[in-house]
Amino acid sequence: MPFDAMFLTAVAAELRPTLVGARVDKVQQPARDTVVLQLRGRDGGGRLLLSANGNRPRVHLTQAQLENPAHQPRIQLTGILRDNPAQPPMFCMLLRKHLAGGRLADIRQPAAERMLDLTFDCTDELGVPCRKHLILELVGRNSNLILTGPDGRILDCLRRVDFEMSELRQLLPGLFYHEPPRQDRRIPQETTEAELLALLDRPDAAMRLDKWLLAHFAGLSPLIARELSFRFAGETDAPIPTLDAARLAAFLTAEFAALPPVQMQPMLLWKDGAPTDFTYRDIRQYGGYLRAEPCESFSALLDRFYTETDHAERMRQRSQTLRKAISNLHERTRRKLELQRQELEATHDREQLRRQGDIVTANLHAITRGQTLLRAEDFYDEDLREIEIPLKPNLSPQQNAARFYKDYARAKHAEQVLTQQIAQGEIEESYLAGVLEELARAENERDLSEIRAELEAGGYVRPADRRKQARNFNPPPKRPRHQPSKPMHFRSSDGFDIFVGRNNRQNDQLSLKTARRDDLWLHVQKFHGTHVIIACAGVQPPDETITEAAELAAYYSEAREGQNVPVDVTPVRCLRKPNGAKPGMVVYDRYRTVLVTPDAALPARLRVE
Repeated sequence: MPFDAMFLTAVAAELRPTLVGARVDKVQQPARDTVVLQLRGRDGGGRLLLSANGNRPRVHLTQAQLENPAHQPRIQLTGILRDNPAQPPMFCMLLRKHLAGGRLADIRQPAAERMLDLTFDCTDELGVPCRKHLILELVGRNSNLILTGPDGRILDCLRRVDFEMSELRQLLPGLFYHEPPRQDRRIPQETTEAELLALLDRPDAAMRLDKWLLAHFAGLSPLIARELSFRFAGETDAPIPTLDAARLAAFLTAEFAALPPVQMQPMLLWKDGAPTDFTYRDIRQYGGYLRAEPCESFSALLDRFYTETDHAERMRQRSQTLRKAISNLHERTRRKLELQRQELEATHDREQLRRQGDIVTANLHAITRGQTLLRAEDFYDEDLREIEIPLKPNLSPQQNAARFYKDYARAKHAEQVLTQQIAQGEIEESYLAGVLEELARAENERDLSEIRAELEAGGYVRPADRRKQARNFNPPPKRPRHQPSKPMHFRSSDGFDIFVGRNNRQNDQLSLKTARRDDLWLHVQKFHGTHVIIACAGVQPPDETITEAAELAAYYSEAREGQNVPVDVTPVRCLRKPNGAKPGMVVYDRYRTVLVTPDAALPARLRVE
């Protein structure tokens, strides 16, 4: 993610008006790498969350419900009440001692550096006013949170660094704090056009423009470097020798002058309905591959991005065991089908066995025990050409003939059995593939529970507590069951209600029991996906509503990345569920097909609940 120094500059500029002047009311440490400061003041305040976890650094205001605040280094305001440990950690107690009641005087960022210095007006043990600093270093796995006293000595830090961990820079109580060593790169805003021309004349200027920008200027992310290259040359990997140096220097001078905090536009980048990136300016390099969405503030941008990405990651982790089990079953079914198809292909030559048996029977007089090969006329051939038939020397002539007939009968029976097994296997493979697609669409824990219940009922997975109940004399109390989830509810531009099933069981309930006979049913053609119902209420929906419902059906399917996706539309009364069919499987014979291209923005625009 491009959480570079320039992006941090933009976020810090947004935080200052809200936080500077506020007093520290409470200090909490809900997780190992996370500190929360409750700030109160005339001009605002809030819950300032500072995380130094070494995954993804960020800083912003948030109102989102985050289950685990320690997944990424960050600093943010938050309105979320979090569970705290019964015994506060030592670093939390230290911060309470030194910062409680203090006033946030300033938020300072060294030029082009990924760190923030929060300055607090406090009092020491004797009541004498003094200034203390809480420094957040957002540098990936080396992220840290350091508290220093008025003399610049480290009072303590979230992650202590001794000589064995780093020979260059130690962070220990009692040592003077020194900023991380600066890299030998220029600050973009301080670089003149003449200096740019001199840099472009150097031998190392023969590289790509984006790589050259990253090598010579601090604070730029790869995304911004590629964007600058694209805006000047029309390509993200333009080689510098092919460019006009004077025009390039003038262009970069203007672009550097517009870096934050001068011009700032929070932009969230989307792909396939999920946020993938963010930045502080408009991005053009992706064309239509990614959708750029402006946000009202950087805090709202980051809040939305990390809320959705963290949720997706949590769902991926929670569904991992179930997904692995179903993936293994699906792969075994697929391999079994391949072997069965090969065996079926081999049975197609069984007529040759019968013909060989007939020829051997017609030539029994010419065969003796111990003979290994029969040469005789093939009376099934129009030219009566000679054929060679292998014989078993340990069998009599009659037994050799019977062997061919027996092999023929076995192959004929195998064809019938294999045809049935392959048909069942294909249904099984399709069902398991559909379950995997459902797992990818699961939005919450309740969705996962319902999918698991479906698989348990089908015998695909074992109930989680079955063994415990068998061992215990008194079975454990039943866990409260989740309330059955409701289908996703959308409303078309024409005001028609559209319902989308979340899983196979819900698809059956929605299509075969809840929907009325005159409602319209939609499903993507030849792909796994969900059932979609347009509640018609006796009125024929307009074409725009049908198109929007078809786009939803395509989006919530395996074909969400496709174009001109075929979607079948039929009245609910035309649906039938065969006896013994898997959950979510229906058949229909009367339908029409519409071609749509899934729109990732449509579900959010039409979603009701």
